[in-house]
Amino acid sequence: MDEFADIELTVNGEKIAKRVEARQHLVDFLRIELGLTGSHLGCEHGVCGACTVKVDGSIVRGCLMLAIQADGADVWTIEGVSDSGEIEDLQEAFINRNALQCGYCTPGMLLTAAEMLEAGRKMTRAEIREFLSGNYCRCTGYHAIVDAVETTMESRFGG
Repeated sequence: MDEFADIELTVNGEKIAKRVEARQHLVDFLRIELGLTGSHLGCEHGVCGACTVKVDGSIVRGCLMLAIQADGADVWTIEGVSDSGEIEDLQEAFINRNALQCGYCTPGMLLTAAEMLEAGRKMTRAEIREFLSGNYCRCTGYHAIVDAVETTMESRFGG
């Protein structure tokens, strides 16, 4: 088996063609090869959510997906989603509600919350907590994060 593979994908709206190691994880590819360091490496077992990215419109754990599995995919990182302006109100709510402290989990938390907001409806605090349950935060205790998401939902979908 060849130890390298050629892949073509779109990352944050830009077409990318690269030769990658066959066993390189997507998050490592994004961080090392493309310099997109917003997605973090936490547990490297898909448990913490620090490596969260969007692939073909769905949230995935970048540490569990190989870069070659993203061949032909549309990948969005926190950098691209943030630059698009689509989560500006959510980011403001995170700041205003003090929903970030060390910031390590924040990119994955924002991407996951953005996916939740795409449902287009207000959710209960329990539903918000459940949706975010795959993303670990060791600093905030989640209360402020749930506040920020709830505030954004109220702003977008009515209180």
